[in-house]
Amino acid sequence: MASAWITLLIVTVIWAFIGIVLPFVVPRKRADRGIIQLMLALTAFCCYLFWLCTFLMQLNPLFGPQLKSEVIKALYWEWDNGEIPE
Repeated sequence: MASAWITLLIVTVIWAFIGIVLPFVVPRKRADRGIIQLMLALTAFCCYLFWLCTFLMQLNPLFGPQLKSEVIKALYWEWDNGEIPE
């Protein structure tokens, strides 16, 4: 579970850097500076939100994989040296 928090922190820092720091790096002489700053901030926000939703859905799925009983028995046979529970 700790690795999930580390991943969340690292990706949050990356997108925060893109959305907060990079807009201040845009040159002041450009006529479209405000548009570029807004574009960087909105891109960072949308990409982070999309990634966050995907990450949280994978962190705690609603249901697991649906396997047939034959597949489960084959997995037990391969992984547990042939001991199939009844």
